[in-house]
Amino acid sequence: MDNSPDMMKGTTTIGIIFDGGVVLASEQRATMGYLIANKHAKKIYQIGKRFGMTTAGGVGDAQQLARVMTVEANLYEIRRNRSMSVRSAATLLSNLLHGNRGYPYYVQLLIGGVDESGPVLFSVDAVGGASEEDRVVATGSGSPMAFGVLEDRYRPGIDKDGAIELAIRALHSAIKRDAGSGEGLSISVITRDAYVELTPEEIAQHAPFTDK
Repeated sequence: MDNSPDMMKGTTTIGIIFDGGVVLASEQRATMGYLIANKHAKKIYQIGKRFGMTTAGGVGDAQQLARVMTVEANLYEIRRNRSMSVRSAATLLSNLLHGNRGYPYYVQLLIGGVDESGPVLFSVDAVGGASEEDRVVATGSGSPMAFGVLEDRYRPGIDKDGAIELAIRALHSAIKRDAGSGEGLSISVITRDAYVELTPEEIAQHAPFTDK
């Protein structure tokens, strides 16, 4: 087993489109085989003013891609005096991954946010395949359990609070059955007005149904 921190993996990440924005969510456990390597791993990164990226897979690869995408989004805004769109960010990420397909990044990513076209959410695989999602999506080792909850409970026109609660329910379902997912939760809510990372207290307020 490779004990390099770059190989820490085991994840559940979620993206949900709601009426007016996008919720990105993940748990915080990073594993190396059967070892829980980190209980507070960062898996959601703000890339631009109104969009972010979730990461599943190798930690080192994910962190490098987050750094590159953040720099590219900042350079785009400086050069063009406007923010990069979510679709453009997904295309850039797809091209970057496809260009390295011979030595791939071991990742599965979500990019979501709000731009001129409204709420947008993409999933991107390790070799650059990008798919636009119109409702919900999950990635990582816990995604089969999360999808069961997401597909059952998602309703068209869901509001922000409903999307946050749904993300929490899906993550808790994954945590209960997937050894690679666990510990605390991270949730970012993106609207046309702001990119907001919820505090643990705010997350708890949306999850009165969870058992301690």
